Amino acid sequence: MLTVDVLGPLRVSVGGRQVELPAGRLHVLLAVLAMSAGRAVATDTLATAVWGTDPRGVSRANVRTNIKRLRAAMGSLDGQLIVARSGGYLLSIEPEQIDALRFGILLDEAAAAQHPAAERSRLEAALALWRGAPFEGIRSDWLDHSIAPALQERYLSAVERRTDLNLAEESRRYPAESPDSSSRVDLTQLADLAEQHPLRESLWVRLLRVLESAGRPAEALERYETIRLRLADELGADPSPQLQQAHKELLAGGAQASTRVTPRHHGARMIPRQLPPAFDGFAGRRSELAALDALVEPPSETPSRSPLITVIAGTAGVGKTTLAVHWAHRIARHFPDGQLYVNLRGYDPSGQSAQPAAVIREFLDALHVPQHEIPDSPTARAGLYHSLLAERRMLVLLDNARDTNQVAPLLPAAPGCLIVITSRDHLTGLVMTYGARPVTLDLLPPDEARHLLASRLGHERVDAEPTASEEIVRRCAGLPLALAIVAARAAIQPGYPLGALATELRDVLGALSTGGDADVRAIFSWSYETLSDPAARLFRLVAGLHPGPDSTVTTAASLAGVPVSQARGPMAELTRANLLTEYAPGRHSCHDLLRAYATELTTAHDADRDAARERIVDHYVHTAHAATLHLHGHIETVAPSTIRPDVSVTNLAGPDEAMAWFRAERPALLASLELAADLGLDRHVGDLARALFVFLHRHGHWQDRAETQRAAVAAAQRLDDPVEESRALRNLAWALADMGRFDDAHDTLDAALARSHEDLTAEAWTHYYRDLVFATEGREADALNAARRAHDLFDQLGDQKGRAIALTNLGWHHGRLGHGDRAVDLCEQALVLHQKLGNRQHETHTWSCLADTHLRLGEPARAIPCYRQALDMFREFGDLFGEASTLAHLGACHRLGGDDATARACWRRAHSLLGELDLSTIDQIHTQLATIDTSSANAFRHHQTSIA
Repeated sequence: MLTVDVLGPLRVSVGGRQVELPAGRLHVLLAVLAMSAGRAVATDTLATAVWGTDPRGVSRANVRTNIKRLRAAMGSLDGQLIVARSGGYLLSIEPEQIDALRFGILLDEAAAAQHPAAERSRLEAALALWRGAPFEGIRSDWLDHSIAPALQERYLSAVERRTDLNLAEESRRYPAESPDSSSRVDLTQLADLAEQHPLRESLWVRLLRVLESAGRPAEALERYETIRLRLADELGADPSPQLQQAHKELLAGGAQASTRVTPRHHGARMIPRQLPPAFDGFAGRRSELAALDALVEPPSETPSRSPLITVIAGTAGVGKTTLAVHWAHRIARHFPDGQLYVNLRGYDPSGQSAQPAAVIREFLDALHVPQHEIPDSPTARAGLYHSLLAERRMLVLLDNARDTNQVAPLLPAAPGCLIVITSRDHLTGLVMTYGARPVTLDLLPPDEARHLLASRLGHERVDAEPTASEEIVRRCAGLPLALAIVAARAAIQPGYPLGALATELRDVLGALSTGGDADVRAIFSWSYETLSDPAARLFRLVAGLHPGPDSTVTTAASLAGVPVSQARGPMAELTRANLLTEYAPGRHSCHDLLRAYATELTTAHDADRDAARERIVDHYVHTAHAATLHLHGHIETVAPSTIRPDVSVTNLAGPDEAMAWFRAERPALLASLELAADLGLDRHVGDLARALFVFLHRHGHWQDRAETQRAAVAAAQRLDDPVEESRALRNLAWALADMGRFDDAHDTLDAALARSHEDLTAEAWTHYYRDLVFATEGREADALNAARRAHDLFDQLGDQKGRAIALTNLGWHHGRLGHGDRAVDLCEQALVLHQKLGNRQHETHTWSCLADTHLRLGEPARAIPCYRQALDMFREFGDLFGEASTLAHLGACHRLGGDDATARACWRRAHSLLGELDLSTIDQIHTQLATIDTSSANAFRHHQTSIA
């Protein structure tokens, strides 16, 4: 068996026997093949790695000759180890046989570990593999710039994470216990690494805390002064807030320093605040609130080793969510790391409750985990979620749970968090297995029910008719939902006597005392019967048929097939009647019981239900397409099928409104895609998946992006439409590449080519996507070849737009491979074509590529005007990522030119934009800068942190 170690000097063994290879090209070849173990490496990539970025005069024969030499040097197993593949060579071994790849596998396992001890064990095993710098003694610019930086970054992050875990473990020991050897290892290693990476402040923060923990605060203060002066001299900046905080803790005696655990992720730590708004007019529940308050500060002499879980159980409409949200807001201050919230839809009339894996994916987004750090496996994602909550004090509200099985995967295993669950079921399994504290919510007692009524109608009105008020309270049987609906009816008619209202209730309901579902449905019916015909129909359609959790006036109009102007009045009527709740401006939702009631009504009264469903799908398809055009759309923008005349489209004024609409409607959009498939609207499935692609890409919803494209592929197959199938396969391949599944992406592109059936346009776009996948994979030479094939096909077709887009990418790849003059020439050709065609969106990208090339060539003065041109255009189109990235690069230009003041001004503006973007895009900007100028990348990262 072959093993190859590259985390230090190259070390090779075959069958346990050390193999000494001649230094030079053979070392490079083996290292490159090893880093892609089990996958073919293109001959061009091998040539670039061995002979440099300008391998002129190097033929495939040169590579082949050196491969033969490598096989001979490795002995008798060579034929089985290095295998020729079409266009390249493959090292036929498992990733675990390469120390650098095994290192990555162990880090992934650490991220997925559910307990700190398991995570630390994996980290220790991973770090033990390092014997020195990656590829030490191997001379290859390609390895040094394309592979080694990512390995080094993961190594430093792993060291920092292990330090955090060690500090947390030490803080849990009794004072009599002495630190173990891991602290001394941390200290020596951290001190060395901090000197090697003098501007990486996260290392210095850990070094100060380990020194303080080791009883050496004076040395820690000296170290702080060292880094403070270095930052002032080299960057003209102060230490970051995190480093300053560590200093303050040292000055205060370090009471908190040793117990503080730094977050796993190094981006700006965003604290999620997901609780719904508190309900106006909350009243009563004094005893339940007292019982809940007692849970937050339990009289316990020993600290808990598990999270605190409480289950608020009760019948439908009894006010579980209202109580839970009210109490959560009241105690939120006790949980400084934020609040997570999800409606699990356990009793949704559609029967489609939230799946735990999908909820965990949403929580990871809320915790701002960079997309590239989210594992593909649901099990690994769950482990990452549990690990993150293990180091936080968070409040997690799981609303409307159906059963224990739905909730259990969402429970963290470590103390520090409070989990609040609401359910119609008592969830006895949680009480027995996890020690959950039950709080049963009964019907409101008469005095609290009367207080709730008074809070809605005013004490004067209630006190003026005490007998009628008491009867209303009695007829509603202490059910808050029923009281809210009756109070809404009374509020709509402020001059209507409460006595008359009580008489109506008596006639409709009879003598009610149990408060069961039948009773509350009778109250629904009483309120529903008072609606105008348009409002009644709208209630049935919106509450009974809308695929998403909430609706707007425009979606309601589309469901009803009426103009928006005719829907506004009925929607307002439903809101006044409390049959719909406007929980945010323009967005309406309703209780599950009301949804179930509306579903029954629409089944009985609306024969055109499928037509209404088709209209809402049509609404989402066409509004999403319009929104995508505002976001400078997809490179293969295709108009959807003709819209129905009775469907309304939301009017979006520009990119900001388009992005806000996508964010608000994402659950409904995904549900509408499923609905379209259920209705057999396969053309709409493809249209909607394509329209969602840009938004899901920009916001890092990569799992959703892949799933929607899989649905589009299936729909195209049902339609037997090879053009649409090929297009969907290309989109799916790009989504898979962003998830790091490069082999699957290439297989998917192979399938797209197979479905092209000599369609040169589809073939050209498929090669273009192959270019994007190779570029994402870091295989620049392969990306260049794919871009060439796309360009040649576009040229053959006479497709000038496609040719201009491919020219831009050709220039970009040549620039990254060091062919500066060629890159500039290609980008300038692309600019002329884009301007001639009026294709300003891609012209913007070309200006940016041209600027990057000049900066890479060490010509910041020539790059600046190109960046400024791109910046103006990105602002024109509302592209926040393009604007932030360009400003970051402009800052690098000015810094290289010696103008630090202008550089800081650019970076300050970039930082203000980064707060609106996903962390994965921030990491992408850091990576872009690092490939051009490492010192500028470090300076920008520092500046971003220092003003956070």
